[in-house]
Amino acid sequence: MLLELDHIYKDYIQGKMTVPVLKDVTLHVEEGEYVAVMGPSGSGKTTLMNIIGCLDTPTSGTYRLGGRDLSQNRDKEMSKVRNQSIGFVFQNFNLLPRQSALENVALPLLYGGVPRRERKELAREALARVGLEDRLHFKPTQLSGGQKQRVAIARAIVTKPDLLLADEPTGALDSASGLQIMELFGQLNAEGMTVIMITHDPEIAAHAGRTVLIRDGILSQRKEASS
Repeated sequence: MLLELDHIYKDYIQGKMTVPVLKDVTLHVEEGEYVAVMGPSGSGKTTLMNIIGCLDTPTSGTYRLGGRDLSQNRDKEMSKVRNQSIGFVFQNFNLLPRQSALENVALPLLYGGVPRRERKELAREALARVGLEDRLHFKPTQLSGGQKQRVAIARAIVTKPDLLLADEPTGALDSASGLQIMELFGQLNAEGMTVIMITHDPEIAAHAGRTVLIRDGILSQRKEASS
C-alpha cells in the first residue's frame, strides 16, 4: 500500500472556536492507482490534499506514505518528502515567468542538490515525456495554457516521485486542452505512476480508476469510475 490515511481529523482554530474540517477520514491508495477526490467548494478536499502533500499535518490520525509514518514529521523532514516523493500539479501552473520550460522543470532537482548537467538532462527527458521536447527554451508567456500545464507536469515527474498529486489540473484550461491533459495523466498512470487528483468536476473525475467523494469533511461514499 503506497498511501494510508487512517482516522484523520483536522481542526482549525478561529478565535475561540474550533472548526472541524476533516472528520475521521480513512483513505488507502495502492501503488499504481489513479484516484479522484471529488467534492464541492468547502468540502475539505483542499485540506485533504494539503495533508497528503505534506503541506499540512493532521490534528489527529495516522498518515503513512510508502510505509513510513509522516504524521508527526518536522518541517525539514516534510520538505524532503515533498521534494523527493511527491510531485505537485496545480490549477494555475505556478511556473516562474522569467525561466524557460527547461529551467522550470529543473527547479525541484536544483532544490534537491542534483548537479547542473544531470539536472538539464533529466529536465529534457521529462519534457520529452509530456511531448514538449521542441519547447525547451520557451518561456511561459510563449506557451498555451495546455503547454504550461504540460511543463508543470514535467516538473512534477522530473524527480520520479512515488505519487503525483494534482489539484484541479484542468481548471484553468479550455475543454480541448483539459482533455489532452487528462489523456496525459492516463498515459502516466498506465506507465505505473500513482495519481491522486482533486476535482469538483464529475467529467474529470471519470478519467480516474476510482472516485472518492468528500462532503463536509467526510468521505461519504466510494465508487468505481465507469470504463
